[in-house]
Amino acid sequence: MRRAAVLGFTVLMILALAGPAAAQNKATMKLASQLALDHPYMIGAQKFADLIKERTNGRIEIKLYPSGQLGKGEREMCEGVQQGAIELLVTSTGPLGGFSPSINILDFPFLFRDFAHVDLVMDGPIGRKLLNDFEKVDIKGLAFWENGFRHLTNAKRQVKKAEEAKGLKIRTMENKVHLAAWKSAGLNPTPMAWGEVFTALQQNVIDGQENPIAVFHSSKLWDAGQKNFSVTAHVYSPSPLLMSKKVFDAMPREDQELFLKTGIEVAAFQRKINRDAEENKLLDMTKAGVAVVRDVDRESFKKAMAPVYDQFTHQFPKVDIEAIMNAR
Repeated sequence: MRRAAVLGFTVLMILALAGPAAAQNKATMKLASQLALDHPYMIGAQKFADLIKERTNGRIEIKLYPSGQLGKGEREMCEGVQQGAIELLVTSTGPLGGFSPSINILDFPFLFRDFAHVDLVMDGPIGRKLLNDFEKVDIKGLAFWENGFRHLTNAKRQVKKAEEAKGLKIRTMENKVHLAAWKSAGLNPTPMAWGEVFTALQQNVIDGQENPIAVFHSSKLWDAGQKNFSVTAHVYSPSPLLMSKKVFDAMPREDQELFLKTGIEVAAFQRKINRDAEENKLLDMTKAGVAVVRDVDRESFKKAMAPVYDQFTHQFPKVDIEAIMNAR
């Protein structure tokens, strides 16, 4: 039944978007995310939707579905994209290794020096190859948007050095590299779908979590007892804008080029608004009673997590990791 529905949807997309009838027929697409409407994901998504509507003279309309409306978690929504039930998705890399293992190379700790380094890699041939790898599993990678550098939070104590974080039970994404890195540092990482995290924090099932500033702020995790925020910047998290390959392939070439071009254009916009807002969000968090620890000993975390690189050499050759680290 599901296969028949997907095939039927694809036929409708072909009728709506291809051939001479394209100018007369309108198509509506869904763009999903696990995060709220005020998160930079969805601010970027709205910009993307507006530009596509404008540039197709209203022929293609994209409707936004934030806050996990189209799935219990990012993995489920990725499966929806594979099947063609969801046309577009902006997601963290958390579940993506299960679809395209090469993407997990971006999840090594302290891989990127700064945002300039990030942009050089994400917008260059390395980033494009990682996006193209998704085509093997019926997903089209349009562009790398941004979640941001991830930071450690917890309800128990202020953390400046890696040794002060030992023993904390923290939620992580469903990601083997992340899990191994935190175990190496002496913490107890627990993979958990994002929709379950707030309640788990409230009920003290876990002590903390790790996420970029925008996610912490948008979710108001201080209301779940997360009063200690350490600016560890231990991992950079890109956020791919993904599209159903079935839908993409059914579109005429000019629309394919438009979606690719617009996705890349909005990436620069989305990253900028995310980065520009971080300081104000940190100030908001301080006003809400969060102790923001800025003078973190990042070298102690880097040293504690270093063994993870050797642990995954069978999957990610040293030469590939060094190509990212040494990009100039």
